[in-house]
Amino acid sequence: MVLALVALMWGGVAVASAVTARHRAQAAADLAALSAAYRIAAGHAAACGTADYVATAMGARVADCAVDGLDVQVRTTVAVPTVGPATGPASAVARAGPVDPAP
Repeated sequence: MVLALVALMWGGVAVASAVTARHRAQAAADLAALSAAYRIAAGHAAACGTADYVATAMGARVADCAVDGLDVQVRTTVAVPTVGPATGPASAVARAGPVDPAP
C-alpha cells in the first residue's frame, strides 16, 4: 500500500516537472519571438541574437530561429528535471510579426 502511494506521488512529481518545463519553454519562446520581431529592422542576425539572449536569460535554449520578411519564428527547449528515467527536453514554438490586414 505504501509502495503504491509512493509510486503515485513519484508519477505526479514527474508529470508536474514536465508540465512546468513546457510552460517555461513556451514563455521563453513567446518573449524571444517578440524581442526578435522588435529587432528585425537591424537584420536577421541581430533579431535571432536578441532571441537567443532573451531565451538564455529565461533558462531556455533557442533550437531554431527563422526570419521570413517581417515574421519571426522561434523554437526553444528547456531541460526537464529528471525524477526517474531521463526524458527529452520540453520544446515550444512562437511566432511574432505584423498582423495581416482584414480583407
